[in-house]
Amino acid sequence: MAHGLSQIDWTAPWLMPWREQGEKIAQQVAQGASVEQACNTYLEVLKRKWVAQGAQDLSTCSIRFVPQSTLPEGHAYEQFIDDTQTVPTRDGLHDFFNALCWLHFPLAKKKLNQVQAEAIRAQGVGAVRGSVRDAVTVFDENAALIQLPDELWNALMARDWPTAFVAMKPCWQEARTLIFGHAALEKLVNPYKAITVHLWRVPSGLPLAKWDAWLAQDLQPEKLAAKPFLPAPVLGLPGWWPANEDPNFYADTQVFRRPKLS
Repeated sequence: MAHGLSQIDWTAPWLMPWREQGEKIAQQVAQGASVEQACNTYLEVLKRKWVAQGAQDLSTCSIRFVPQSTLPEGHAYEQFIDDTQTVPTRDGLHDFFNALCWLHFPLAKKKLNQVQAEAIRAQGVGAVRGSVRDAVTVFDENAALIQLPDELWNALMARDWPTAFVAMKPCWQEARTLIFGHAALEKLVNPYKAITVHLWRVPSGLPLAKWDAWLAQDLQPEKLAAKPFLPAPVLGLPGWWPANEDPNFYADTQVFRRPKLS
C-alpha cells in the first residue's frame, strides 16, 4: 500500500474507533486512489447513509477533500478551508488521519477551523499564533478525548501515575479514550513509550454518538485559550501497550514526569 498506509495496524486499541471507516479508505488507496479521492468516495457513502437514516441537515458533510496543489501559495491553510469548504489533502499518513477525523468529527473539526479562521481574520498570519490559535493547533494535532470517573481524573491531574495506572487499573474499565489529534495518530503507527497526548475530558454518561456535537459546542475560544489540557503518556493507558503490564513501566521519570515542586 502506498503512502505509508500499509504500516497501519488496525487492531491497535487506539485505532478501534477509527477502524470501520479508516480501513475501507486505506483499501481504496491500496487500489490506486489518492487519499483525497478515497475520502470523497467514502463521504458520498456517509451522505447516503445519513439520508437513509432520515437526516434533514447534511451541512455537517459539506466539506470535500481536494489535492494539496489546490491551496494557493501564501494562502493560510485554515482560511482556505473556511473560504472554500474544501480541505487540501496530501497523500500520506498525516493527512490521511486528518481527513479521517473530518469524516468522524465533522462538527468539531469545522468548529476548530472556524476558530482558527476568525483569529486569522482578526490578527493576520504572523510568526506568533497567539494563545487561541496555539491551543487549537495543539488540540487538532494532539488531543485525546477521555471519559472517566472523577477519582481517576484527579489522579491523572496530580500526575500520580502509579495510582492512576496501577492502583486504579480496574477503574479504566469505566473509561473511554479516543485519540482525536491526527499527528498523535500518525506517531502511533510506529509507537514508542514517550508519545504524549493532551487529554480533554468528556462528560460522564455522554454516548459516543453525541461526542461530536458536544465537542463542537465545548470548543470555545475562551476555554481553548486557557489550555485546559492534561498531558499524559498515552501508552501508559492500561490495555494499550503490553509493556505497561509491568508496574515498573511507570518508574521512568523521563516519560512519566512527577509534578514540579512549588
